[in-house]
Amino acid sequence: MQAILLSREEVGKRARELYENGIRQQVETDENIGKMVIIDIETGEYAVDELGIESAHFLRKKNPLARLFGIRIGYKVAVSFNGYLERDTK
Repeated sequence: MQAILLSREEVGKRARELYENGIRQQVETDENIGKMVIIDIETGEYAVDELGIESAHFLRKKNPLARLFGIRIGYKVAVSFNGYLERDTK
């Protein structure tokens, strides 16, 4: 199967759509706030862990060519270079 080339913006858009249309309701719990959810944008599979590294390895074992995108649960951004992460109020 030939991979379709997507821009970074399109990968992010697809991941956010998957997150908002089902994943969010499953993972956004008090114990998961601040953790990373890693999403395979082609299959919709996802995994959650503290930093996202274990989840990425888990998803890559299932599909070595997976296109992965990470979202910090409960926050607007995944990382911050100034030390402040703004909470998502949805």
